[in-house]
Amino acid sequence: MASGKEKMPRPKSRQRRHLTDEERKLWRAVTKDAKPISRHPAETLEPPPEEDRKEALPVRPQSLVPLPERPAAPPPRRPAEPPPLTGLDRRTSQRLARGQMEVEATLDLHGHGQEAAHRALTGFIGTARARGLRCVLVITGKGASPYARHTLHGTTFYEVPERQGVLRSAVPRWLNEAELRAHVSGFQPAHPKHGGGGAFYVWLRKKR
Repeated sequence: MASGKEKMPRPKSRQRRHLTDEERKLWRAVTKDAKPISRHPAETLEPPPEEDRKEALPVRPQSLVPLPERPAAPPPRRPAEPPPLTGLDRRTSQRLARGQMEVEATLDLHGHGQEAAHRALTGFIGTARARGLRCVLVITGKGASPYARHTLHGTTFYEVPERQGVLRSAVPRWLNEAELRAHVSGFQPAHPKHGGGGAFYVWLRKKR
């Protein structure tokens, strides 16, 4: 009979097995995208204070109030038309008809074509009024008609085909245009000593 306890055989220590090259490659392929788990416990986040929550709330955009429409711009004003020819007062007209008024400047349109005559008349009238003149004489010529002699003299005149010269017909029309009407108050045929039926007295408005 054996004395004492029988000694149990010790288990053989396991020998560590080294990974093969294929196993290492496989392990690296498996663990390359793995992330380590944090050892620290997750921090508990406290809710922000009430005031902070109010500030953090998204701000609603204010309702857009339509602005009042701007009134449409008024259309550009057309320049005021010059007043019509006022004519001459009776005393002035009679003195002109009698050749008693002093002519302050004279424009002779003999030899002018219509276009050149119109330019000359416009410049002459504007300059004369700027100088403060009142009574000027415009000579047009009587035309080539045998009836073009001065047969009518007074405050009015009549145009008949036999007595019409080109410029003699054109000058009264031009004097009634807005450009010249701004300077001219009235006109009438001249006295025989100033050209009679081939000339006009032109009475200018007062200088501004």
